[in-house]
Amino acid sequence: MSNTIHAFDFLEDADNQSIASVCAVFGDEPFIKRLVLKRARQLVLNDDEEDVPYSSFDGDSAQWRDVIDELCTVSLFGAGGTRLVVVERADDFVSHNRTQLEDYAVDPRSNGVLILEVGTWASNTRLYKAIDKHGLQIECRAPQKKTGKRSVVDEGRVRQWLTEWSKVQHNISLQPQAASLLLEIEGHEFGMLDQDLAKLALYVKSGGEVAPEMVRDIVGGWRTKTTWDLIDAAVDGDAAEALRQMHRLLHTGDHPVALFGQISWSLRRFAAATRMYQRGEQIGQKVSLPDALEQAGFRKWPREAIANAQRQISQLGRERAGLIYRWLLEADLALKGTHSNPDRARFVLERLLLRMSNRLPKPARSRG
Repeated sequence: MSNTIHAFDFLEDADNQSIASVCAVFGDEPFIKRLVLKRARQLVLNDDEEDVPYSSFDGDSAQWRDVIDELCTVSLFGAGGTRLVVVERADDFVSHNRTQLEDYAVDPRSNGVLILEVGTWASNTRLYKAIDKHGLQIECRAPQKKTGKRSVVDEGRVRQWLTEWSKVQHNISLQPQAASLLLEIEGHEFGMLDQDLAKLALYVKSGGEVAPEMVRDIVGGWRTKTTWDLIDAAVDGDAAEALRQMHRLLHTGDHPVALFGQISWSLRRFAAATRMYQRGEQIGQKVSLPDALEQAGFRKWPREAIANAQRQISQLGRERAGLIYRWLLEADLALKGTHSNPDRARFVLERLLLRMSNRLPKPARSRG
C-alpha cells in the first residue's frame, strides 16, 4: 500500500493520521508546506502550542551524524516522548546522504521522527520507494488530475479547498463565482490566496458572504477593474476600447495567457446563458433571458447588473453568443500550442475581441 498522499488529504484528515519514523514533505508550494509541517509537529509532539521545542537543521549544512544523534537523544522537555527532527531545504542533504537515509527508512534505529522538507522528489529513486513503503510522503503542490495523457491542475479541488479554508481560517463564506474569480486573479499561489482571504474578511462581518464584486474591487484593484472594463467594452461591441485596455494590461506585465483566463471566465457566462435560452426554446420550455443570465452566474446586485448583461448579450446576438464556447476553445488550444509565445498570444486575444465588434458583419448561422 502506498503511503504517499496529497497535502489536502493529510490536512483534512489530520486527526486520524500518524507520522511515521521518516516523513518526506515535498513539492513547490511553500504555504501548503508550512501548514503540513505545523500539523505534523502537533501530531508528533502531541501539543498544539507553537513553542514546544524540536530540532531543526538547515539542509545546506546539516551533517548525517548530527541528525542521527538528535534522533537518538532522549527529549528532556517531552518527558521521554517522541523526538522530532526536521531538516529544512533538505535537497542537498538527501543527495549527500542517500544511502544512509535509504537504510534508515527501512530500519529506523530510534523512536524519533525525521521529517525531510524537500523541493524535488523523484518517484523512481530507492529512497522514494522506501519511504513510500515504510514511512509517509506528503505532496505539497496544487492537486493534479489526468486529462488524457497529461496531468493538469484539478481546479475543482483547489476551489473546494479555497472555499473550505475561507470558512475555517477566516470565518467567511465565498460564493462559487467569487472563488473562481479569486483563482483567476491569483492563480495557484496559495500564500497570496490566503492573504486575499484575510483582506476580504476585513470587509464582511464574521461568517458573512463574499460576492464576486467584492473580489474584483478589493483584491483585483485597478488590474481587475481594467479587465472588467475590457470585457464590458468587448461585449458592448467597442473593439477599439477593448484593445486599448488590453494593451494597457499587457504593457504593465500581465501575460496574455493569464489575461485570457479572466476574459474567458466572464465570456463563458454569456455562452452558458445563451445555451440555456436556446435549449428552452428547443424543448418548448422557454426561459426568459434575465432568468438564463442569472442561472449562468450573473447577479441581481447591483440593480442594473442583469439589465446591463441583457443589453450586452443582445448586442452580441444569438449567433455570435452561441459561438463563444467555440471561440474560447480555439483560443485556448492556440495559446497552449502554436501561439504560446507572448507576442503570438497577443494576436489570439486581439482576434477574440474583434469577433465581438459591432462593426463586423455577424457570422452565418451554423447548421452544425
